[in-house]
Amino acid sequence: MKLSEYFEQTKGIGVLATADAQGKVNVAIYARPHFLDRHEDGTCAFIMSDRVSHDNLKANPHAAYLFAQEGENYAGKRLTLTMVREETDIEKVQSIRRRSVPPVSEEGSKYLVHFRIDAVRPLIGTE
Repeated sequence: MKLSEYFEQTKGIGVLATADAQGKVNVAIYARPHFLDRHEDGTCAFIMSDRVSHDNLKANPHAAYLFAQEGENYAGKRLTLTMVREETDIEKVQSIRRRSVPPVSEEGSKYLVHFRIDAVRPLIGTE
């Protein structure tokens, strides 16, 4: 199964870890990644607010995303990521959101942050 299909079909909880230039780590709950290029699983994007995770990525483009599937079997994915660019087009952000309440315009600054996927591993183990 393609990575984009996995995240479209699988429910669970995600955590994004980032670090600032000095290596101080931050973790935050994040929704499933967006796969905007349906022909390739090598990139993904997250909608981010102007908070600590976003600030950290300005200083250090490396991140990790952990996704734990719903259920009791400890299944899921770990993604090693490198930020490659960001967009600030509010209409584009709104168009790809899985939730529409409240509208982005009422929530403050939002960024569509694109990442290269450097590695994919299972939630537990190496294979």
